[in-house]
Amino acid sequence: MADEELNPWLERFSRDIGYKSSVIVFGNTTDIMLNPKNSGRYDSVINTIISYLREKGYKQVIKWDRVDGIDYGVSDDVRGISAQEKQQINSSDYNLGEFSNNVTQGRNSYKALDEFFPYMLNVMKNSSNKTAFILDYSDYIFGNANSLSEKERDYLAILAKTLEAGQSYSMNSSFADIGNIVIIVAHNNAMIPPAFYLNNSMVSSVSVPLPGRNEREDFINRNEACLNITQDIKFDKTAKDDLIDALDGFSLKDIAQMMKLSRQMSERMSFEKLINLFKYGEKVSPWEELSKDKLKRIEEELGKRVKGQADAISKVKDVIIRAYTGFSGLQHSSKQKKPKGTLFFVGPTGVGKTELAKSLASFVFGDENACIRFDMSEYNHEHSDQRLVGAPPGYVGYEAGGQLTNAVKEKPFCVLLFDEIEKAHGRILDKFLQVLEDGRLTDGKGETVYFSETIIIFTSNIGAAEVSSEMDPREVRKQFVEKVQKHFIEKLGRPELLNRIGDNIVAFNFIEDQAVFTDIAKLKFKTIEDFVEERYGAKIVFENEDDIFKSIGEKAGKQNGGRGLLNVMEEVIINPLSEFIFDRSDIVLKNRQILIKPMDPKNPELCMFEFELK
Repeated sequence: MADEELNPWLERFSRDIGYKSSVIVFGNTTDIMLNPKNSGRYDSVINTIISYLREKGYKQVIKWDRVDGIDYGVSDDVRGISAQEKQQINSSDYNLGEFSNNVTQGRNSYKALDEFFPYMLNVMKNSSNKTAFILDYSDYIFGNANSLSEKERDYLAILAKTLEAGQSYSMNSSFADIGNIVIIVAHNNAMIPPAFYLNNSMVSSVSVPLPGRNEREDFINRNEACLNITQDIKFDKTAKDDLIDALDGFSLKDIAQMMKLSRQMSERMSFEKLINLFKYGEKVSPWEELSKDKLKRIEEELGKRVKGQADAISKVKDVIIRAYTGFSGLQHSSKQKKPKGTLFFVGPTGVGKTELAKSLASFVFGDENACIRFDMSEYNHEHSDQRLVGAPPGYVGYEAGGQLTNAVKEKPFCVLLFDEIEKAHGRILDKFLQVLEDGRLTDGKGETVYFSETIIIFTSNIGAAEVSSEMDPREVRKQFVEKVQKHFIEKLGRPELLNRIGDNIVAFNFIEDQAVFTDIAKLKFKTIEDFVEERYGAKIVFENEDDIFKSIGEKAGKQNGGRGLLNVMEEVIINPLSEFIFDRSDIVLKNRQILIKPMDPKNPELCMFEFELK
């Protein structure tokens, strides 16, 4: 395979260093790569850059960073070191030893910026050879691009004069022989002041991407003996292809480190478990701990907390079984990088949308706190996306990172609940497109966060004020789905997001059955009972419990759902109960009973209750 096919950025870099005065190399610059100029061995990106510079005829290459100054192990110093000394230094492969210390002792490494920039300008002005300076770790040279100090402005001015030094535009025969150049290497080019490169024809930018599939495959082929896994990828092509696809987004350094990790383990594991261990520190994914028997109970388990929504629970079951069997997203891509499941809950307010998301987190991940909720009404401004993924370098809050990306880094196995998605700004929707399509996001710091182990749930009340509770339940579901489609296609003009969600719009019904309201009321009040018993040692008992909760449900009305039920419960029971306990704060309540009974037993629908201590 041709070098340029493996590393297409090298072709542009090799071309640009022939006529530009400066090239900014950014991106995956700290990785290793196949160096075609070093007998096809794996080398650092920096050493590969140096190889291409020397091949292009640069007789003098000087590498510098602000920690070590000039690296005499790879640099040619104009003031300097003899050819014999240079050869001895290079032969030590960066382990310079005693000899190199003697050679470089007393030489100025120009670590300080105040020393280095004038030195670089002087060399460029007076050098008779083609000279290249490489400024490594350039992310740390300048501060906030919007508020550069006077010193930093001086450095930029010197840098600009350096680019002009030694350049000739006389178009004579020597034109191609001068071509001095400054290579600026940075992980994030946003840390380089735009004043240096914007509208500057002397400067180009070259991005070093993460290794593509061919590079990952070549690295695996050359080093497969170092990978201690259960699959025999030497003979099992399908397993090898799956492994290579699963490593999408990894650097070659990451893959090499993962190979080292595999050699440290006391027993072999599948590459899937190895990747989980490397990425998340966990060998076993909660998805692997799901069993067929447990999944058979999913409707029953979810139904314990979410009442009257059998159709919605059935739809959720289908999505989870698809994820469990490995079929999620296969119709789109065999790489399976998408989230495990994507659901869009829509329906009346207070019917269990959020509760179902929490129940699902508890069922799949064993912890209700694995449901991470984002109120999208807080993200309705144009730059709200920065709160989710983090501010760009140089902006306030950059160090804190993004709320969404931080949450997924901390809990990669989770349910992500985006409440009231219709209230989010359009720029937020662009981020969701990337998450749903690629299963990953890059935060403001340049770190990639993976969503491939998450369940994404959007909730919305679109149409809640227009769909009548008097309609047939099937017509209610149909109306809600149509309202969602109309909102995204006609109002937002974003059908692409709807396409990513696909057939996973889950419409919730109004709660019709009065018995369901009674069950919800009992379920919610159980928290109050447990609190009173734990805090005060008293036990709550009811006289005609079913009638009491039925009257609460009737007063709430089905249009307001479970949330209206909670509001009524607070009004008619919780508030009076708190006053009843407060008035008796000087009485020992432990091992006593608090009886709740209708004021008029013949008319419990009045929803008025009295309390008695027994």
